[in-house]
Amino acid sequence: MGTISSSPASALTLAQGLIRCPSVTPAQAGALDYLEEVLRPAGFMTERPVFHDAGTPDVENLYARIGTSSPVLAFAGHTDVVPPGDITAWSAHPFAALIRDGLLYGRGATDMKGGIAAFTAAALDHVAQGRLAHGSIVFLITGDEEGPSVNGTVKLLDWATRRGERFDHCIVGEPTSSESVGDTIKIGRRGSYSANLTVRGRQGHVAYPHLADNPLPRLMALLAELASPLDHGTPWFDASNLEIVGVEAGTGAFNVIPETARAKLNVRFNDLWTLERLESEIRRRLDPVAGPSAYALEAVRGNSQAFRTEPGAFLDHVAQAVAAMTGKTPAYSTSGGTSDARFIKDYCPVIELGLVGKTMHQIDEHVVIDELARLQAIYAAVIATYFDHSARA
Repeated sequence: MGTISSSPASALTLAQGLIRCPSVTPAQAGALDYLEEVLRPAGFMTERPVFHDAGTPDVENLYARIGTSSPVLAFAGHTDVVPPGDITAWSAHPFAALIRDGLLYGRGATDMKGGIAAFTAAALDHVAQGRLAHGSIVFLITGDEEGPSVNGTVKLLDWATRRGERFDHCIVGEPTSSESVGDTIKIGRRGSYSANLTVRGRQGHVAYPHLADNPLPRLMALLAELASPLDHGTPWFDASNLEIVGVEAGTGAFNVIPETARAKLNVRFNDLWTLERLESEIRRRLDPVAGPSAYALEAVRGNSQAFRTEPGAFLDHVAQAVAAMTGKTPAYSTSGGTSDARFIKDYCPVIELGLVGKTMHQIDEHVVIDELARLQAIYAAVIATYFDHSARA
């Protein structure tokens, strides 16, 4: 088993600095400033593009690079965090970065300021030792992954590409591990499809139903057609699941038949489907029940395709680094929700490797300090030999 680096740029120190910035999405609240102040003296070129989109908050992002040649190894992450909730319910202030009993507490400790701290510390240590003889290391840091995901990674990638930037591989520092750091590498994600299903009728008095047209029975009949399984999974993916996550109807009165009934749907789907084929399947099930003109199915913004990074030399290289630092061979997984990897996969092969995510988004979110150091060591092992050809073939 490998040893853990004692670099002055420790993941613990950096994680504390980041956690102390109350960067509830989409505010950067000093988190990007802090990273820039750490990276620039080490020789990283940094830029802070801000992206806009109607109806969504402006988002500030950080692009950092050291090196001018290929290959280019990118690390991606987000400094924005979900709200802490009731601060009085925390045993320590969510933005104090308190250390207690070998644990670091704070919002973002696992999701995912700890991951950013670990790969930043590993990269800084590599650069400080003068080991970046050729190739480049890039950081793609966004501030809206926990929000709409509109003005962050997706636009940062487009911005960088239009400037001529290219990436050979990318590691996203999301909390992917299950029980111990490095036990799981995410090599893909199921897709996500959300839509509103709407049925219209005619409002009226419940005592005179012949003068009204209640849309709820038709909506219920349509929803019943969506209950059967979409598939039974594939070798790399779990079965797709369609969930009814909300039903809206009524005026609030007991004596009024509503004019409109609406259901909210979300499907997490595997590589048997594309967004287009999935919507066609939903319509195929609904049309015989009500006819295509009797309902409206409207997909919402932000839907994403399923994807998987094919096994190969890079994935083997990362797995070997994990094994060297932990003594265990990681499992490959496509489970969980969406992440910014869904955008990165259009630019280069991408995997996700990070901390144990059991406390993410919870009261008293925390990370085991030894595991934070272990993740830094894993990233350091990946970087140390990445620029050999064998790691990129």
